Amino acid sequence: MEQAEARKTLVTRAPYGRRPEGQTAELREMGKVRMQARSLSVHYGTAVGVRDVTLPIYNQQITALIGPSGCGKTTFLRALNRMHDQTRGARVTGQALLDGEDIYAPKIDPVIIRRRVGMVFQKPTPFPTMSIYDNVVAGLKLVGIRNTALLDEVVERALHQAALWDEVKDRLRNPGGSLSGGQQQRLSIARALAVEPEVLLMDEPTSSLDPQSTMRIEELMAELKTQVTIVIVTHNMQQASRISDHTAFFYVGDLVEFNPTRKMFTNPDEDRTEDYITGRFG
Repeated sequence: MEQAEARKTLVTRAPYGRRPEGQTAELREMGKVRMQARSLSVHYGTAVGVRDVTLPIYNQQITALIGPSGCGKTTFLRALNRMHDQTRGARVTGQALLDGEDIYAPKIDPVIIRRRVGMVFQKPTPFPTMSIYDNVVAGLKLVGIRNTALLDEVVERALHQAALWDEVKDRLRNPGGSLSGGQQQRLSIARALAVEPEVLLMDEPTSSLDPQSTMRIEELMAELKTQVTIVIVTHNMQQASRISDHTAFFYVGDLVEFNPTRKMFTNPDEDRTEDYITGRFG
């Protein structure tokens, strides 16, 4: 009974409310849209980070956000789980829908949103002195889950999902900072997966990794997309073309083009997209 109650606590959505399962099924049937931006803009004081972006994010697919540095990719990504709430002077207008509900509506609890829409950052972010085990379950303990059997189950599941279990199963009490850079990034992914997000946002997750670790993360993303919807910011055109199903090209705060990745990289609609992909600027 205790374990069942703990699991119930983990998936509780209040005060955000129930998972709108009927609505979710309808949305998936109507094009498999899991999230959607509608006329979404992000302002920093009088400056505009992204303006009037309308963009679907398809369920169990990888959407890549590409464009030159400072073009609004990360700004848009952070708007998808209300990270800008923590930025002084930032203001978001328009809508970001998750299963058809606006995550910026007044009733929405941003803490719950960040559980449903997880985030992995550019640099690995393990707690270096905390054990591998405690790194994975940090989010669960934060919401009061202490059931050892449940935590053990979550650690093994999340580390398996992050393709890290076999490498660390005999040293779970070692510090997270003792792992290699690539392992630390997979540990960060495991921590995000431990709370069972529906969407996973990844901000240049391989930019600080060596080629072999990059390949492991890319393989991991390909496996994870059967379980969770992924949005990734990347400057690596080859990476975007390899791993993503859809690609969005941002330039100076505007969404220039959004298309299936194959079309984007072979026959883009916009000249600016072709110029960027072929290296004429950026």
